[in-house]
Amino acid sequence: MRRDAGIADFLAARILMVKDQLERRGIRDPRVLDAIREIPREVFVRPEDCGRAYDDEALPIEFGQTISQPYIVALTCQSLAIQPDDCVLEIGTGSGYQSAILSKLARRVVSIERVPELADSARSRLRDVGAANVDVVLSDGTLGLPAEGPFDAIAVAAAAPEMPSPLIHLLAAAGRIVIPVGRRDVQELLLCRRNPDGNLGRQKLCDCRFVPLIGRHGFSEDMPDAADNAPCN
Repeated sequence: MRRDAGIADFLAARILMVKDQLERRGIRDPRVLDAIREIPREVFVRPEDCGRAYDDEALPIEFGQTISQPYIVALTCQSLAIQPDDCVLEIGTGSGYQSAILSKLARRVVSIERVPELADSARSRLRDVGAANVDVVLSDGTLGLPAEGPFDAIAVAAAAPEMPSPLIHLLAAAGRIVIPVGRRDVQELLLCRRNPDGNLGRQKLCDCRFVPLIGRHGFSEDMPDAADNAPCN
């Protein structure tokens, strides 16, 4: 698609992306599909990448971070089974794209970003698309936000070496969390659910590759980063 494509061109590309990249790979939740059809991904990428906004890949954003592949966002949201009254915690706001999708599915979204400039730009973009129920907070995402919990669902958009214990404690009864866990260069995307006995059940969704989750219960900031968030096939 041309960089100077108009609204109609982007809308057509978005509808085609939902059909070819999401529905054909098993995304069936109608609320998730509707949300992705509604949110303009081109708003959340760098100006020079607008022509690639609906490609089947993650794209670089500022400060060495990424906007995740559309399929990964859809898989995360579908797996979390978000209900209209849910309160959702997102770790890793980035440019705000997944935050905007979550805003269409949940009553409230609290998103944590550690880079001040990314937090500010995400707030602006979220205002532009009318996502008024998203609060972007500058903090260490591995610690969660205990004062705001518990949360019905948690979406983690960066890779952790293991499940951060503070996030587990923030899950409500029957709460769900999707998180990539593994090495800095390759991970497994996991869906974990709090069972009636309080323990977490784990389900592998796919192999994946995300940027590292930096923080007290994540990776060290002075270690070299892995490659950008890569497609999960």
